Amino acid sequence: MTDFLLELRSEEIPARMQAGARADLEKLFRKQLDAAGLKAGDITVWSTPRRLALIARDLPLATEAVSEETKGPKTSAPEQALEGFLRKTGLTKDQLTQRDGVWFAVTEKPGRATKDVLAEAIPAIIRAFPWPKSQRWGAASLSTESLRWVRPLSGIVAILGEDLVECEISGVKSGYATRGHRFHCPGEITIGSASDYAEKLRACHVIVDHVEREAMVREKAKAAAEAAGLVLVEDEGLVIENAGLTEWPVPLLGRFDEAFLDVPPEVIQLTARVNQKYFICRDSAGKLANAFVCTANIEAKDGGAAIVDGNRKVLAARLSDARFFWEQDKKKPLAEQAQKLSRITFHEKLGTVAQRHERFVSLVDDLQGQLSASVPAAKQAASILKSDLVTEMVGEFPELQGLMGGYYAEAEGLPLNVAEAVRDHYKPAGQADAVPSEGPSIVTALIDKVDALVGFFGADLKPTGSKDPFALRRAALGSIRLITENNLRLSLGQLFNAAAQLYRNQSIAVENASEDLLAFFADRLKVQQREAGVRHDLIDAVFALGGEDDLVRLLARVHALQAFVGTEDGTNLLAGYKRAANILKKEGFAANPNAGSEGEGVVPPTGEEDPLALVDDPALEGVAAQFAHPECNYAREPAEQALVDALNSAEPQAAGAVAAEDFTAAMAALASLRAPIDAFFDQVTVNDADANKRSSRLALLDRFRAAVHKVADFSRIEG
Repeated sequence: MTDFLLELRSEEIPARMQAGARADLEKLFRKQLDAAGLKAGDITVWSTPRRLALIARDLPLATEAVSEETKGPKTSAPEQALEGFLRKTGLTKDQLTQRDGVWFAVTEKPGRATKDVLAEAIPAIIRAFPWPKSQRWGAASLSTESLRWVRPLSGIVAILGEDLVECEISGVKSGYATRGHRFHCPGEITIGSASDYAEKLRACHVIVDHVEREAMVREKAKAAAEAAGLVLVEDEGLVIENAGLTEWPVPLLGRFDEAFLDVPPEVIQLTARVNQKYFICRDSAGKLANAFVCTANIEAKDGGAAIVDGNRKVLAARLSDARFFWEQDKKKPLAEQAQKLSRITFHEKLGTVAQRHERFVSLVDDLQGQLSASVPAAKQAASILKSDLVTEMVGEFPELQGLMGGYYAEAEGLPLNVAEAVRDHYKPAGQADAVPSEGPSIVTALIDKVDALVGFFGADLKPTGSKDPFALRRAALGSIRLITENNLRLSLGQLFNAAAQLYRNQSIAVENASEDLLAFFADRLKVQQREAGVRHDLIDAVFALGGEDDLVRLLARVHALQAFVGTEDGTNLLAGYKRAANILKKEGFAANPNAGSEGEGVVPPTGEEDPLALVDDPALEGVAAQFAHPECNYAREPAEQALVDALNSAEPQAAGAVAAEDFTAAMAALASLRAPIDAFFDQVTVNDADANKRSSRLALLDRFRAAVHKVADFSRIEG
């Protein structure tokens, strides 16, 4: 057993591609080993801006000899079949083996030296490498068959144990030599084996382990800030990126002009982060400080003073641009900026962003009516909600849309709650994002999402499978959180219908997608509530009742139902319900949630109409009643009467509790049916030979089923 080292050296590999490249290198290497019948121990993959490195531990020195057997035709098969098999295998008939009346071709493959396997594998790996972007170079690039790599490939180190694995691709030959740090140690370094690779590079100012470099950036950047009495704003994405840009990371703290702090702090952070890859700092009070931390790739003789000064000048230029955008944008109020939105298309099927503003204002009115709340600030915010899309700042930093609108609204003197409603209307943007809790912000956040959902669903642009280009799943989850976490009592169906009508008022063709959207919200609600421990089948059981589009009320019912089915009474009542439902199904009784006392609404198992239903002769009323309620013609058994009495008590209690939205009390009313239904099944024969008794008892079970359905559709509950 021995170790193998592979280094692929090139010009700078973009930091964003390095993690994927490490995974791809390991995957391709394992694939080559598997194809050769080799197996390695641990495999370690590292990356720096100038190299990918792989170390495979405990590789055998050779592959094992193998015997391959190929099944051929039967010995009784026509001669042509045998000839075809011989051509395929390249053997003669006397080289075949006969077993159980079938020809077999047995080929012995000798073992191969691992070094030879690797010599073939390395060029194959390089040619098959799936870089997101790659290039050709040099004179050979005139041919489409020339090598492609992320940047020009300049060297290959391939050592098995202490032996060189000789290979070549596009003029680049493998060897023992690599290169150290571009500035500190630009000359060649001779690597003896995998065991001394990392330490020899470290001695030449290259930390080849990307995880170690990330730790250096993280810790030294924090220390640089603390040394200046500041707090580093943690940013793991920047840590990884800076580690991917340097082979010898040296974080340095610099300062910029305090005058730039007049610009919103998010703008400064984005300018420093996106354009320059700098960390920012806060003072002890948590305010943004006029400091940044950049990461050098060199141990400078002056301690980094010149590097910091150069980076400060570049950042100052960037911040000057940002301050210019900020000052220019403030010269126009958001209402004036909104006039430009007619030039921006929301979607080719759904009109312009200016038309969205018109719908927003109208939708606020509808929402206020439902919420019975006065939120006039929401209407003012709705008219300028997307105005910052046409500002210079958002044009430079699209990530700041909404946020900049809030800053501009505040700067022009609009009420604070209006500015907050503009700022927060994209929230919640994800599961970890906070949900607005103030009235105007809640309303603007909700109308933005509902308008988009109704429009895209109405235009038949729904999510399909894993594809959701308009982020409608996120919009639905955000809407659900806005409603449930703020305890908003509103009808989703009514809101969807109102939004769809506003599209049509603007001559934008959308279908009324309320039903589809309610089903979509039900699915998203299941996803969201699963993490809270709520069973999806219970949500189905409540949704199946129909007409329930108040999410707060729905979840209250679901929570009460979950608590109930977890009790002994709930478990036994569910079993009794399923037994009753199975009997009714077998006897042809359709589910009838409207069944009332004394068999009202019962669907006769024959499916025939009641011949006396339309009788208008007072003399025959008794006959008609007797036919409709055959249970009145005999003395009920005690358990049967007990169930009738229990239903007479439980039905109005449950109905009243549901009407009062006291779902715990509704479940308690259902619990009172547990003992009577158990006794009924134990002591009463449902399918009695007497047709009147059988019909009456089936009607009683239908009434029991209907009583339960007033609270939830127990047929949807699993278990």
